[in-house]
Parts: sequence; C-alpha cells; structure tokens
Amino acid sequence: MATIDLLVQGEVATLTLNNPDKLNAINLAMWQLLAENMAKIGADRSIRCVVIRGAGDEAFAAGGDLEEFVTARATLDQALHYHGQVAAALNAIADCPHPTVALIRGACIGGGLEIAGVCDLRIAGESAKFGAPINKLGFSMYPGEMEGLLRLAGPAVIKEILLEGRILNAREAYEKGLLTRVVADAQVEDEAYATARRICAGAPLVAGWHKQWIARLLDGRPLSDEEKAVSFAFLATEDYKEGLAAFLEKRRPVFKAR
Repeated sequence: MATIDLLVQGEVATLTLNNPDKLNAINLAMWQLLAENMAKIGADRSIRCVVIRGAGDEAFAAGGDLEEFVTARATLDQALHYHGQVAAALNAIADCPHPTVALIRGACIGGGLEIAGVCDLRIAGESAKFGAPINKLGFSMYPGEMEGLLRLAGPAVIKEILLEGRILNAREAYEKGLLTRVVADAQVEDEAYATARRICAGAPLVAGWHKQWIARLLDGRPLSDEEKAVSFAFLATEDYKEGLAAFLEKRRPVFKAR
C-alpha cells in the first residue's frame, strides 16, 4: 500500500516515500500523510535532522500518481483541493524547524523534484534523474508548488525544466544549483546520513535560527532594529555558553537545545 513511513533513530528522523510499484509516485493520501508527519516531527524537540528518501533504489519519487488525476483532479474544485494539499505538504517541509536532507536515488521527477527542492540540502547519486516533463501531459505546475523550485534555482533553470520538459542528469542538476552534492550511487545513503550527523553535532537552536534568518532575508525587506536585536537571542542560551566553554577547553560540546 502506498504510504509515508516514519522512522526515528536517535536525533534523526527518516521519512520514506513508499510506493515502489509506481516508482514512489505520490498520491493524495501520501501528500496528506507527508504534511501530518512533518507537523509531528516539527513539534518533537528531540529530533535535530530529517532525512527524506524514496523506498528502494530506483526512485526518490517519479512524480504524482497520474492514474489518480482522472478521478481526484477532474474538476476545478478537485484540482484546487488536491494541489492545496500538495502545497501544504511542501510548505510543511520548507517550514520545518529542523534541517531537512533529501537522499536521492534514481528518478526525482515532478512532485519528487518539488519535495527535494524544498529540503534544505539535497544529496544525490550519480545516476539520479531530474525534471518535470508535464508539458507533455498537457498541464502546468501549480504556482504553490513552483515557488520552492523558483527560490532554489531561479527563473532561468525553472523555465528550462518546464518549457523543454527535458530530463537532467545529476551533474547537470548540480551545475544548475538544484543539488547540494553528487556522490557515487553506492555512497549516497552513507553521505546523506553523514550529513545528518554533522548537522546534529551543531547547536540545534542555531540551526533553526539560521533557517529562519535565511528565509527572512530572502524577502528583500531590510531588517528592523527589533529584528537585529532578536538575532542575538543566542546570548541567553545555555548552548552558547556550552559552545564557548567547549572551544576553550578543547572538547566536543554537548548541546541541549536550551
């Protein structure tokens, strides 16, 4: 049965897009489960990083479940509801207070590319493929789904992907700013979880603040004096004191998210 699997191991949560009979194509129920699980993860302060991946080795996700479109997206009202759920799931990933890492093997197409695009980091194997050839299916990408990719790679790259409908290999995707890192296929899982461990070794409050301020600066408005003052909230944290003490004592810090 198509589903979203959640596994928490220590400080790392793994969400698996699980529909292997359809290359992990995502149906409406999976989009809803993705949003629900991200809300649960975001509220869990013991988690410090989230890895999102596809089941098996052949695909991260090969897009939406097109068979479902005939019945679940046939009218305007259905389409607004359906893609509202997709956008909600993507926003839940983008707004997660914990850093997110996409572990990408195989096909990362359409909705799969949208999910990877709103993750903070994207680690891909050399044979991974990327694109959104929906121009050949006669429908356009919902603006609420396009936003994350547009922020990530800019209008020139998104126009290339959507207007040509061309599938990019991993090296092309990296060169165009869609990926953080490309490694050998056999190493992609190890590298993604090594990335998660490096994130977990840092101060979790700081990770959240970095995500917050990056998002804030991207809106283009100058920071207010109040915001500038708030940016130094770390001065009152135990983790800040611990980080400095550990540096001076030449030991590894033990951060407690407070």
